[in-house]
Amino acid sequence: MLRRWSYWLMGLVMVVAIASCSLDNFQTRDAESSRLVYSILSDPKTFNYPLSSERPNIFGLTYKGLITENYETGEVEPELAESWEFSDDGLSVTFTLRENLKWSDGEPLTADDVVFTYNDIFFNESIPTQIIDILRVGDEGRLPKVTKVSDRKVKFEVHEPYAPLLRNTGVNIMPKHALIDTITKNDSEGKPLFLSTWATNTPPSDIIVNGPFKLKGFTPGERVLFERNPYYWRTDGEGQSQPYLEEIVWQVVESQDSEFVQFRSGGLDLTGVKPDNFSLLKREEDRGNFTVYNGGPSPGSLFISFNLNKGSRDGKPLVDPAKSKWFNTLAFRQAIAHAIDRPTMLNNIYQGLGVLQDSAIFPLSPYSASPDNDGIRAYNYNLETAKELLLSAGFKYDDKNQLLDADGNQVRFTLITNAGNKVREAIGAQIKQDLSKIGITVDFTPISWGSLVEKLGDSLDWECHLISFGGGLEPNGGSNVWNPDGGLHAFNQKPLPGQDPIEGRVVADWEKQIGQLYIKGAQELDEAKRREIYVEAQRIGQEQLPFIYLINQYSMAAIRNKVQNVKYSPLGALWNVYELSLAEE
Repeated sequence: MLRRWSYWLMGLVMVVAIASCSLDNFQTRDAESSRLVYSILSDPKTFNYPLSSERPNIFGLTYKGLITENYETGEVEPELAESWEFSDDGLSVTFTLRENLKWSDGEPLTADDVVFTYNDIFFNESIPTQIIDILRVGDEGRLPKVTKVSDRKVKFEVHEPYAPLLRNTGVNIMPKHALIDTITKNDSEGKPLFLSTWATNTPPSDIIVNGPFKLKGFTPGERVLFERNPYYWRTDGEGQSQPYLEEIVWQVVESQDSEFVQFRSGGLDLTGVKPDNFSLLKREEDRGNFTVYNGGPSPGSLFISFNLNKGSRDGKPLVDPAKSKWFNTLAFRQAIAHAIDRPTMLNNIYQGLGVLQDSAIFPLSPYSASPDNDGIRAYNYNLETAKELLLSAGFKYDDKNQLLDADGNQVRFTLITNAGNKVREAIGAQIKQDLSKIGITVDFTPISWGSLVEKLGDSLDWECHLISFGGGLEPNGGSNVWNPDGGLHAFNQKPLPGQDPIEGRVVADWEKQIGQLYIKGAQELDEAKRREIYVEAQRIGQEQLPFIYLINQYSMAAIRNKVQNVKYSPLGALWNVYELSLAEE
């Protein structure tokens, strides 16, 4: 599973139905009877998959890779490839594509597209894609060798054992015939035209895809419209083409409150269930003719993190030196962890609908570690322990019980998160209150999603943030978080391609150690030993606290009963969208 700057800030993408009584609508009644309508809180930022770094994005509906994951079983299943075969030494795998695969414009999809996608796009150092991070192998970060065997066969070779090789071939395949010129030709600045290709102002008919749906229309600030891709390969047991739905609509809504109101009024097909509306929705299941699904802990990690980057840009420190000294003091981070009242947060904000989180790895993954079973550290709420840690690190209190550092500076920092997310805004407000009890002033400042992404991924001008990462069953998806050179090593970010350099960035020994453990975990083929490696990585992470984990909320959604064949999973509410249909009401 990929982890990108898609911090799952938008949560589950949800639905708002559009109703109208005009006579014109009766002409499209058949299409509307198989139309599913979601809601999103902001517009997609690009229609170019390799350049995407956030949600919402269109690519789960519009593209597929060689393999896919069954979110009911967690097993790898064929997608564009009908089969694969490993070599005896396990260092290569050869995929056989399905017969007669086609792109949405009717052009053949062949091994040439697969080789092009990897060698010319993902492995292209001129293209800033997060995907390359999870495809690197071993200490040297070498990339797999991808070669065409025949029109339907592609071979992937690695130079050493690499456990996630098969799952990592699930990244989406791109159309060579539509994009090759954008790779070979440059703009006036000498950059590949690919970097400006398929922006959100591109006519939908120009976006060539291979997934179950293709883009039909986009009106910024209003909606994104998808239509069935007639060339998608799947058919059911009776030979009927899939998907069954004719259209999917994403309606842009202004807030989660608006989404909730419209669902209750009968206009939505599904909505995310938040802790503050769970009880009400459960009471209304029968009357509203919907079902509330609870998949258990969600595949993500919610945390606060301090900016540990000691570097400078253009002679200016990224973080105020006094504050940087606090943030890089382990006792300070541990004190913060002890001072946050997570049990109260779980009970009051989440209404008990979640679990305390002590690790980055998805709780349902076999590689996830826990304090009870694996001895990783948990930070129980204890204000006295927090104060003792601060005093032992040279901090002190003035006569107003304000915390000061050894140089007399008041301990005060800014905490940011995305505005409009009610749960995160409530969490930020509680953290502000909790830390005031140990003399720390927190300036909690929710900001727009766009501003948040710019600060975290570009300017690096931030002190502390409250966000979440997505996750999955395979821990190697987090390698670009834990590798010090990874594109999501957010707490000590190196410059991304095309950004101004950073002088004086320091990588701590423990950062390097966790990065090496993730490399080692990918090299180990024995599952028991592999788990031990990731447990050790989690143990170091919990000791050093680059991320202070908070609550893992249950993954819940309310879905109208007219939506047939729902196979709800915390990994994806509509992961089997090709099988969904709408019953007549």
